Amino acid sequence: MSDAGTNSVAYLVIGEEEQGQRLDNYLLRYCKGVPKSHVYRVLRSGEVRVNKKRCDATYRVQLGDSIRLPPMRLAERRVSEVEEAAQARVQLPLVYEDDALLAIDKPAGIAVHGGSGVSFGVIESLRRQRPQAKFLELAHRLDRETSGLLLVGKKRSALNALHDMFREAGQVADKRYLMLVRGRWMNPLQQVKLPLFKYLLESGERRVRVDPQGKASHTVFRLVARWQRFSLLEGQLKTGRTHQLRVHLAHLGYPILGDEKYGDFALNKSLQKEGLKRMALHARSMDFPHPLEARRLHLVAPLPEALRQFITHLDAREPRDYSADNLAELLAGPELQPPA
Repeated sequence: MSDAGTNSVAYLVIGEEEQGQRLDNYLLRYCKGVPKSHVYRVLRSGEVRVNKKRCDATYRVQLGDSIRLPPMRLAERRVSEVEEAAQARVQLPLVYEDDALLAIDKPAGIAVHGGSGVSFGVIESLRRQRPQAKFLELAHRLDRETSGLLLVGKKRSALNALHDMFREAGQVADKRYLMLVRGRWMNPLQQVKLPLFKYLLESGERRVRVDPQGKASHTVFRLVARWQRFSLLEGQLKTGRTHQLRVHLAHLGYPILGDEKYGDFALNKSLQKEGLKRMALHARSMDFPHPLEARRLHLVAPLPEALRQFITHLDAREPRDYSADNLAELLAGPELQPPA
């Protein structure tokens, strides 16, 4: 949704921080500046659709839900927020683009869209950068602390196809992440099948834990490199549960470095002094069918410089006793296109 007035339909994708809320409460928080009576009117009229269907105001939104919003006029943003979006232009390197979609390499620390206390996110910044674009909508989500590949639909037909694809998780798209973890990971290839259960802390914050009552979750981990204290892994998602990689690894005793929800907090603090000031999780590659054409796309976002530098730091301080054959390939990557 645009930041001021809009004459076009908007599509939102529900992420970890929004799931579980009632639909009306979610819309009231998102549509700041829109009269409460108008939000309930469009809900009653069926103009708001969830996964292409009408929904009651009491429906609790789920991870990955696609919400269609009719044209609305929102409150004007402050000038400083507009300037913040313009500055983000140089921070959104383009990985791929055609008439149907574009892919960016999202930096760590930037939300994918405004909300939850964030004025501007990736999608608002893209719209500000491309005022001529008639349609730009997120196809999926990444945690704010995670960097890497993020797809944006440029046509409604492409967006719908991408949403359907991501609901199938690892059955259609091959999504792979790189992560640095605490500890010496020993297995070159390990299948992890642990059910994940979502719950709320007393503060209301959403968390996930391994629990027999949870949903089936499947990750394939491959060892890429290993040092005395840490390991570099590749994670392949076979299911797409909330915080799946982070919780699977923490449960096994190999928390991701810099993870402020499930990680080793004392270690994270000490690693900041060694130069690691972010979560070491990066969405590196994605192989998936083009949403509108009979071909597949294989996209790669190179490992961010901050993580490369930390790996160089490790190599200087600790002997590396394992390196995968494709280590150089995983640490490198194609040159990104300049921001549009």
